[in-house]
Amino acid sequence: MNLQFTQEELNFQKEVRDWIKSNYPEEMKRRYMNSPNGHLTRQEQISWQQALHSRGWSGINWPKQYGGADFSASKKYLFNKEMSAAHAPSVIAFGEKMVAPVIMAFGSEEQKKKYLPDILAFKVWWCQGYSEPGSGSDLASLKTKAENKGDYYLVNGSKTWTTMAQYADMIFCLVRTS
Repeated sequence: MNLQFTQEELNFQKEVRDWIKSNYPEEMKRRYMNSPNGHLTRQEQISWQQALHSRGWSGINWPKQYGGADFSASKKYLFNKEMSAAHAPSVIAFGEKMVAPVIMAFGSEEQKKKYLPDILAFKVWWCQGYSEPGSGSDLASLKTKAENKGDYYLVNGSKTWTTMAQYADMIFCLVRTS
């Protein structure tokens, strides 16, 4: 077993490092590092995510069939290592890492075509609706309901502590259907 990175992997690491140096504005870096919760403005985050996408570095865990980069384990490690070393913003997980895999696994072809390209290109910002007033994320006490109306679901209930909801265009949430 060889535990050394290949020359190709080391070249990729250098490519990532050089790209970040050229594309991550110092002012954005200062603001990101000095933010108490590591958040940028909505537009800064969108610009950063879209820059990564333009470079082909969004959806690093996604298969190529859905437009992802489909990085190997080594490339994921090296990419994330360089992003972390540069104090670069991480991917907003709600769309790319949370709802997209569910759509890939269980969504219809129509849903995949409708949602996945915009998630990957960060044209739509997703947030999660899990926590409810008085119960947090306890699934046993979930009160929000979704009633099947044929072509759509009618959702009634409340969500709270919806991280970055103020920026979001879409929400995926836990609801009772029966």
